[in-house]
Amino acid sequence: MNQLWERESTITELKNVLGRETGWDKHIVITMLSRMEKKGAVAHRDGGRAKIFYPLVTREEVSMQETRGFLQKVYRGSLGMMVNAMVEDQALTDEEIQELYGILEQAKKKKAEHSRDGSGRGEKHGLQ
Repeated sequence: MNQLWERESTITELKNVLGRETGWDKHIVITMLSRMEKKGAVAHRDGGRAKIFYPLVTREEVSMQETRGFLQKVYRGSLGMMVNAMVEDQALTDEEIQELYGILEQAKKKKAEHSRDGSGRGEKHGLQ
């Protein structure tokens, strides 16, 4: 996906880049593209002699979906458990702790804004 987010590509172009980075051959690239098309993550258009593949999802959408999946698998969906594990492991720097405070403050403000304008329904959006 990283390659497609950078630039729409043909199978050959993807094979050349991914072959160097991962050792994947043309058949693996085709299989991955086929799976991603079935999931609605990529699509293609005819580009003359070769199909040109492009992403249908943004990096941010995929990042959020993967983060939710990780949180669910590892911490049973509990953000608090994950942060607590980082604190217990002393893995957070002072800068990261301050960043978390800032993130939480922003979340608090957004929640208050949504409550005031009636748009806070608690809905979660993501790829299914």
